[in-house]
Amino acid sequence: MAPWSSRSFFFVFRVFCTNSLDASEGATICIVHISETRSKKTELAVESNFSTDVLIVGAGASGLTLAIELARRGVAFRLIDRLDGPFRGSRGKGIQPRSQEVFEDLGILDRVVATGGLYPPPRDYRDDGSYEESQLMAPQDPTPGEPYHLPLLVPQFLTEAAMRERLAELGKRPEFGRELKRFEQDGEGVDARIAGPTGEETVRARYLVGADGGRSVVRHALAIDFPGKTMGVRAVVADVVLDGLSRAAWHRFNNGSMEKQISLCPLAGTDMFQLQAPVPLEGDVDLSAEGLTAMVQGRTGRGDIVIRSVSWASAYTMNARIADRYRDGRVFLAGDAAHIHPPTGGQGLNTSVQDAYNLGWKLAAVLAGAPETLLATYEEERRPIAAETLGLTTKLLEAAKQGVMRRGREVHQLDLGYPESSLAMEKPKRSGGVLAGGRAPDAPVRGAAGMPTRLFKLFQGPHWTLLGYGLDRRSAVKPRPGLHIHAVGPHGDILDDGGHLRAAYGVSLGDWVLVRPDGYIGAIVSSDHAPALEAYLASVGLPSRG
Repeated sequence: MAPWSSRSFFFVFRVFCTNSLDASEGATICIVHISETRSKKTELAVESNFSTDVLIVGAGASGLTLAIELARRGVAFRLIDRLDGPFRGSRGKGIQPRSQEVFEDLGILDRVVATGGLYPPPRDYRDDGSYEESQLMAPQDPTPGEPYHLPLLVPQFLTEAAMRERLAELGKRPEFGRELKRFEQDGEGVDARIAGPTGEETVRARYLVGADGGRSVVRHALAIDFPGKTMGVRAVVADVVLDGLSRAAWHRFNNGSMEKQISLCPLAGTDMFQLQAPVPLEGDVDLSAEGLTAMVQGRTGRGDIVIRSVSWASAYTMNARIADRYRDGRVFLAGDAAHIHPPTGGQGLNTSVQDAYNLGWKLAAVLAGAPETLLATYEEERRPIAAETLGLTTKLLEAAKQGVMRRGREVHQLDLGYPESSLAMEKPKRSGGVLAGGRAPDAPVRGAAGMPTRLFKLFQGPHWTLLGYGLDRRSAVKPRPGLHIHAVGPHGDILDDGGHLRAAYGVSLGDWVLVRPDGYIGAIVSSDHAPALEAYLASVGLPSRG
């Protein structure tokens, strides 16, 4: 569909096929577009019948992130999951600093922090019962450019609960107990057959996103290869209530022994511990309270540690795999459906969230009229990140086998970016400092009216942000929907009193910095290259309206 112009008028009629008042719930939407032509005549164009714009399969962290991104942009979608209710396990419990920045933008960081907490210190027990405590990471204070430096420990089910709460605030919700059975696509959209509590229905969507986990039905249906390797490690993870251990430490026994290693980490925000232990590759594992108590006592030699109940448990084999491609026509893969890797380093949930964070704004932009080519940058940007993450988690797994748990900056994901992306533009080319495609740093600044603020607050929301250093905010780029323009300097609306912005971005007078909706730098250009900036904006769906 051609971009909607400011000289167009729309009348939207909803013919509800169910009793729901939400157009995403099985409604047929006909959009009548009346456009004014040069001859002053009107043309009538009626859209095909679509149930929704985007069908998201899988209501885990990735699917929920995508849903929030679409909801705050006003995009119609449905979010379905075959499970009867939310996932109950703590599995992806680490929230890295970059994901904390994403959560701040989505409006859920404070509630996630209030729910969880920081990692307790690892306590390694010796054979004689004595122990030594250490730090999982070297303590680091926040900096003006990086406000979050320590991973959070939040059980996955609590993180996803915060996401569902945010989604509800935006007027949407996941649909549990609905399973994707099959789908077909054509040049205009995707027809999906969904089974639910009341039977089957056909949903026609413009795009479908498979965020349905490592055994993705969507990926299998597309016959997309999932190459990689099995790591030769099988492990138990379980959420348990127990007696006999303090909640002040992450208790670790027999580090370096893959036969007897076991750890018990208190889960912030709950009365439970997460049990983790390698187990033999073959054979059944007793995941009952009695069975896990026997495992704990057998590996620790302590009879005082007793598991009273098991909330959730799983025995799984570790793999490192990545999909050959993230897209097939109008169907995309995100999260574990596109990549799986060992849990070491707490990268899985974070990488999945950031897949959806990348894809969401691009889908919304194309649905609003941006060039379809924008969607090609999703795989271009995110697949190399997944490949790098697979390498990191595999390396950390080998270290964990030897009992080494120390983590550094490499797990924070603050240094990940898209410098080779086709969306990264520099004119002239920069030789150092922050580059196009990199993460946009935070910085304390002050509004012209005197109130302190931060760049992240200026970036927060579904818009692009343009910073002109030492420039008049109207000197090069005209205002347009979806773009917030700020002039930084004595005559601008933002003041860089402490010089933190200039230091973080390495800008000179006359430079423009364009920040994408996902907090990465799209372009850095000097005033001499203003026409290139206009062309860039048009290429991502933000043309000048005249």
